[in-house]
Order: sequence, then C-alpha cells, then structure tokens
Amino acid sequence: MSAKVLSACFVGLDTEIIEVEADISRSLSNFIIVGLPDTAVQESKERVRSAIKNSGFQFPTTRIAVNLAPADLKKEGPSYDLPIALSVLIAQEELIPKIDLISDSLFLGELSLDGNLRPVSGAILIAMAAKHKGLSRIFIPKANAAEANLIADINVFPVENLKEIVTYLQGGIDIQPLEKIKYEIPDDKIYEHDFAYIKGQESAKRALEIAAAGGHNMLMNGPPGAGKTLLAKSVLSILPKMSSEELLEVTRLYSLAGLLTHDNHLITERPFRNPHHTASGIALIGGGTWPRPGEISLAHRGVLFLDELPEFPRHVLENLRQPLEDGTVTVSRAAMSIKFPAQFILVAAKNPCPCGFLTDLAKRCTCTATQVLKYNKKISGPLLDRIDIHIEVPKIEFEKLSSMQLAENSAIVRGRIEKAREIQRQRFKDLKIFTNNEMKSQEVRFFCTTDTKTNNLLRLAMNQFHLSARSYFKILKLSRTIADLEASPEILYKHVAEALQYRPKVIE
Repeated sequence: MSAKVLSACFVGLDTEIIEVEADISRSLSNFIIVGLPDTAVQESKERVRSAIKNSGFQFPTTRIAVNLAPADLKKEGPSYDLPIALSVLIAQEELIPKIDLISDSLFLGELSLDGNLRPVSGAILIAMAAKHKGLSRIFIPKANAAEANLIADINVFPVENLKEIVTYLQGGIDIQPLEKIKYEIPDDKIYEHDFAYIKGQESAKRALEIAAAGGHNMLMNGPPGAGKTLLAKSVLSILPKMSSEELLEVTRLYSLAGLLTHDNHLITERPFRNPHHTASGIALIGGGTWPRPGEISLAHRGVLFLDELPEFPRHVLENLRQPLEDGTVTVSRAAMSIKFPAQFILVAAKNPCPCGFLTDLAKRCTCTATQVLKYNKKISGPLLDRIDIHIEVPKIEFEKLSSMQLAENSAIVRGRIEKAREIQRQRFKDLKIFTNNEMKSQEVRFFCTTDTKTNNLLRLAMNQFHLSARSYFKILKLSRTIADLEASPEILYKHVAEALQYRPKVIE
C-alpha cells in the first residue's frame, strides 16, 4: 500500500510544497529514501525507525520506499522526520485517519529516538506556504507553534510527540489549534545607549539622525576613543518601530537562519549586526552548500555596523557593492541561485591612519605617508561612493566630557525621525519602498525637484568636487531626507548645502 503526506522545503525565502510518499512492498527488508535528500534526510531512517518502535507502533519488516516529490528539488534538514513516519504508518495501515485530515494538512518536525518532536527552522515560512497552497492546518512541534501562529488564516496545531499526533488522527484525543494573538510592540523599550549620555559630537549625532530618517549609509572617521562605536550602537535608540510588514520580513529571515527561539519567536526590534573584521565573505553575504542568509540579510531593515572598516579584507568589503546599490543579494551556486533581501543602514567607523592620530591635534601621528595611503586604499573608491554620509568625529574636549548637562535624548530625536518616516510612507504608498535611500533614479527625478538657485549649487559642486552621477543622486536623496526632517515639501538651497557637507571632497 502507498500513502502520501504533505510537507515543505526551502528555496531561499521561498517555500515549495513537498509530497512525502511511502510505499511498502513484500520484499527483503530495506528502507530507502529518494528525491535528492541530503545526509540529514537520509539519517532520518534511523530516527523514524526508533521513534515508531518507541511510540508503541509496529515498524514494517519489509521493503519501504519513501519518495520526496518533486524529485528534482534538493531536500535538506531533519524536518521531514514526522511526515516520513506518518506516511510509513499509513502505508502499513498502522494509522487509519478517522476523518480526512491528511490531504488538507501540512506536517513537519524532527523526531527524537523516543518519538518526541524537536523544533525545526523556518516554521513561519512553512506556515506561509501552507496558507498560499490553500491548506487549512499545519502540524508542527510545540516549540515552533507560536512562531507559525504569526500567520493568519492557517490553523496551527502544536504537537509534542509522534504518539500524540497519531492518536489525534485516529480520533482518540483532541488537539486544539492555537488561538490567534495580536502582537504589539512595546513603546517603553529601554535602550542601553541613549543620545542623552553621549557627550559632545553634535555633528555626528545630527548625521546619524539624517541617516536613520532616510535609511542612508554613513562612515565615521576619527581618532581612537572619540566615541564612534558608542555613536553607532546608539542608532537603535532613534530608529522608528518596525511596521507589521517589516516585522514579518525580518522574522522570516531569522527563522530561516535558525535564530528564533521558543521565547523569542518574533523579532520586534530592528536588527543590529556587528560582525568582526575577520568575518569571511560568505559570513557577510550569505551562502554555503545550502545557502543561508549572511550578516547583511540578518541586518535587513536594521543596522549593519562595521567597526575598524579598513581592517576587513578588501575582497570581503567589495562584496557589499551590489547589495548597497540594490537592497538585495543574490547567492549563486552551481545548482541554484537564491536572492535574499538586504535593505540595511550601513554604519561604518575607521581611524584616519594605522596609528589613529592623523587628525588629532593633540597627539603626533607616527605613520608615514605611504602607510596612511596604503591603509586608506583598503577601502575602494566605488564602495566609498556608495556611502551617503561621511563625517569626521573629533576628539572630545575635557569641558564637554566633564559636563553634567544631558544632551537631547533619543526619544525626542526618534520623534522627529518617525515624523519624517511617516512623510516617506505617504510619499511611497504606491511603491514598494520604505525610505528615501531606496529611491531609484526615476523616483529621484520625480520626488526631488529643485529650483534654479539650488541647481546652480549642485552644478558647482559637481564640477569642483568631481562628483559621480551616483553621488549626484545620493545628494538629492539626502537633501530630500533633510527636508523631510523639517517637514518641508520642497528641497531648498540649505538642504542641498547641508547634504553636500557630508560628501568626501576631492578638489583638484
């Protein structure tokens, strides 16, 4: 007899429905799995065999063939354990569902040897796939149930072990689906770093405010101990709350990466990723035999902080060029090509030279001109051109450090940023973008118009600073954000003048 149970597999952030077919024939004892399974799927034979026996059921002593269809799609991971076990039990008529639950349900979960179900990654993606397929139920390990329950219009049944779900399918017990809960993001979030406690650095804080308001990339340059790292870590405290759409985008990525837990099944805070400069290109961009999101995708809708930027290998940094431009990253392998979202704010920090004191007026730089040039050449011109804001972070004077007066706190700054973001939401409500930095050239020409006086300023800057076409559009987008912070419907001369201050200037 043959049997069929539905499950699912991942192709990047997309999900494909998998038909797990089992056939039992009267032949020599054998258990085979076909359909391009990886090692973890092949090893499920031993987990399924032990789980069935230890749950009190008979395991067939004849030939068992399990097919994972479609057969040309690679399957990975232990999440097929439960559907394989159920298909085997149905095929040998050990399990006869009381009502037809099998064809309208999706199953996944890793089995332990005693029959208990362990959590798997990507539960929210599986629930979305079941919903889009038109299925009404998903049976999933109890530890994953809250995560899958985030998706509306799909009944999520939490299951603890194989025996429980078999008994339920036979009508012996009742398992209730989880009740849908509306998740709210708390407004009283307390951040570890607040603008109020950062002494001085008013220019850098202003630049961070603009970067957060428009989703712009930023590079801070200054001597050691000036506060670059502290400033970067404080960005989270001024970023607005994520929308429901952004919540699901980020949670899907973390679910696929296996970074969600039973206690933290929904990412409610914007990500802040801070990889060490020894990170490889695959760690930063994503990849592997079975491609998984890297740091830039895990920073989606949040912040990617690269401290000591010149210490990163140049070939690693060059991987950022395309994602910074497109907001996505394509991981290509021989068998597949997968696209991950990567719409993040890049905040980078660097010293002006190897010793760090080139721009410090109090300490003498000990580096030679060749060393300084070699150090800064580690960051290519095309990558620097993709960074909207370049800001100097000078050494803080004693008077400001010792002052007991608090600066403007992050809540006030965040209030201004939220108003600017709301203006952008209304502006782009018919487009699939969230911030000014995501505008393409056609949107820039439509939303970033300037008068004659401002055009003359831009022309002068282009000629004097030898700016690229990319820099021209970045200045306009940056000006649009500065105008939004002032709730100005038009881009004025002063907005462009401030935006020009944030470009690296090379005068010949």
